[in-house]
Amino acid sequence: MNRLTFPLLKSLLLASLALCASVSAAEAPHTAVAKADPAKGGTLYDSGDTARGLPACMSCHGAAGNSTIVANPKLAGQIDAYTHKQLVDFTTPNRQQPIMTTYAKMLTDDEKRNIAAYLSTQKPKAGAAKNKDTVELGRKIYRGGIAEKGVAACASCHGATANGIPAQYPRLSGQHQDYTYAQLEAFKAGTRKNSVQMTALAQRMSADEMKAVADYIAGLK
Repeated sequence: MNRLTFPLLKSLLLASLALCASVSAAEAPHTAVAKADPAKGGTLYDSGDTARGLPACMSCHGAAGNSTIVANPKLAGQIDAYTHKQLVDFTTPNRQQPIMTTYAKMLTDDEKRNIAAYLSTQKPKAGAAKNKDTVELGRKIYRGGIAEKGVAACASCHGATANGIPAQYPRLSGQHQDYTYAQLEAFKAGTRKNSVQMTALAQRMSADEMKAVADYIAGLK
């Protein structure tokens, strides 16, 4: 190999690297997460997609996310990052639910984000506590926790009025008692596995304590 070969090889190598860099740069925009579109999310929420056999979300969760079925959560006003995470989690072993797992797997990630964005813009309807005999216990647990059991105050993560903390903890205020209690039970039993913190706390609570705090949360505004 003569001395002229080395500069030639060096030039070819540099050209190859430059080409790879330009290809990577060209591909970069395609991997970026698209901005969520609430309007598209609203259409899918209200109408579903019959071509795919995907029903309207509102058939279970109510118009504008205000469910009237106590077993199904109210979603109006929920933090979009939280709703998106739950839709993703339903497609994993961490949160399996026959209906939601089936439909979440049918949605693209963009559609999940669009629905979440739409719901975050909807106005939630208020709920109300129903059991006057346990509302004080619920208030104490929500605001002060249960020190002797190592249960932290719910308010420390979900806020004084249960409006949540964006991208960290969900909005709970006004949620159906039955749904909140069912989720606490699921965390305790280990059938819902997508929050280490909630699993630990729920396992330290009795059924009566869960019911009391779920009822109190329903009346928060």
